[in-house]
Amino acid sequence: MAESLEDYPWSSHKGYLSRHAKWKWLHKGVVLEMLSGNPKERLKAYKEYMNRESEERIIRLFSRKRWPAFLGSERFLVGLKERFFPKKVHGEVPQSKELSPDRDAILAAVSEYYRVQREDLLHTKRGFFNEGRNVAIYLTRKLRGDTLQEIGAGFRIDRYSTVSSVVERMKAWVKNDEKIRTRVDHLTAIITKSQEQT
Repeated sequence: MAESLEDYPWSSHKGYLSRHAKWKWLHKGVVLEMLSGNPKERLKAYKEYMNRESEERIIRLFSRKRWPAFLGSERFLVGLKERFFPKKVHGEVPQSKELSPDRDAILAAVSEYYRVQREDLLHTKRGFFNEGRNVAIYLTRKLRGDTLQEIGAGFRIDRYSTVSSVVERMKAWVKNDEKIRTRVDHLTAIITKSQEQT
């Protein structure tokens, strides 16, 4: 779109280089501080950084049809998850799901909490009430926003109406029973905390 950043009118690049008052709205401090601890060296460090050749992996990423929702180091991604999960996960923004704990984290936390094997959460026996499995299904829906079909596939349930029934029963149970609500809240806290540390 432009041969150089200076030629691209919609970039904040000129603002980073300028000390003019018209750029006061641009919060440059955080970015410049990441580039150098020395305030006198920050502008120079910014220019050097911007003049570097793009890494091959970045070029490959942006040449794909679907760009990643987040791009950065593992530490940066962990910081995003800590800051925005679970309040910013939104059903109409599919990429926001990437802030959610993965299914394995939910299954691991539930199996440890209920002291059962992970496999016990993935199947059910007729006539046997499996609280841990139901809680895992409920938390997968609540924390990840997975579709009923996705949950069904993950928990080996053929009909999504069955998943819906489990989720709705669990919602009512959590709402009306303090003991299960306490267990679910405790598990949610464990999973969320684990999410912040991964």
